[in-house]
Amino acid sequence: MEAIAATSLATLWDEVFGSQPDPDIWVVVATLVAALAVIVPHGLWRLSRNAITIAHEGGHGLIALLTGRSLSGIRLHSDTSGLTVSRGKPTGLGMILTAAAGYTAPPLLGLGGAALLAAGHITALLWLATLLLVAMLVMIRNAYGALTVLLTGGTFVVVSWLTGPQVQAAFAYAVVWFLLLGGVRPAFELQAKRSRGGAGDSDADQLSRLTHVPAGMWLFLFHAVSLCSLIGGGGWLLQV
Repeated sequence: MEAIAATSLATLWDEVFGSQPDPDIWVVVATLVAALAVIVPHGLWRLSRNAITIAHEGGHGLIALLTGRSLSGIRLHSDTSGLTVSRGKPTGLGMILTAAAGYTAPPLLGLGGAALLAAGHITALLWLATLLLVAMLVMIRNAYGALTVLLTGGTFVVVSWLTGPQVQAAFAYAVVWFLLLGGVRPAFELQAKRSRGGAGDSDADQLSRLTHVPAGMWLFLFHAVSLCSLIGGGGWLLQV
């Protein structure tokens, strides 16, 4: 029995952390087009943006924990806004990094996902994303947020366990393209809101109060991170 268990564990390890063959280039391009199709149209973006909000608030929460803050909870709302509440020193590096993590999390997650896919670790990416969603679910504090994370995580579980390698590869590439491309739009939306006098308590404005650096500079950072991640990650995915 011990030998069987050891063999099964080794097989599972190889399946998850081993490398899988790259999909055909047409699959990579098709998933790019599919990601654009749910990001560019305003109506579809209002729905698909929920996934970006999960990554955004998850970024706040993860960095809060890594910098020693106490994470009280995360709320996701039907208007695609969100709120992450952490406790700790109201100023200092930990608070600055936590506030800066929101808009930068989706593109950086996409960049990390692109690196995994470029190395052929499709299954590892799917499992890692599932684990992160499960960890986030524990901190969700409202029904809509719990439903959103459950549906997203459930999709990853179904694809990981019940589909073949080709479907898994297409799904993984679509997810990474979505994070890379979808991570660009929110910073432009924030910039547009601020130009109309709105979003006075945005992440950029909070960072400005914390650092005495103009909010526009933080917006520039959000743009730089998202666009550089798209260029670098897109190059890895397209193998150029």
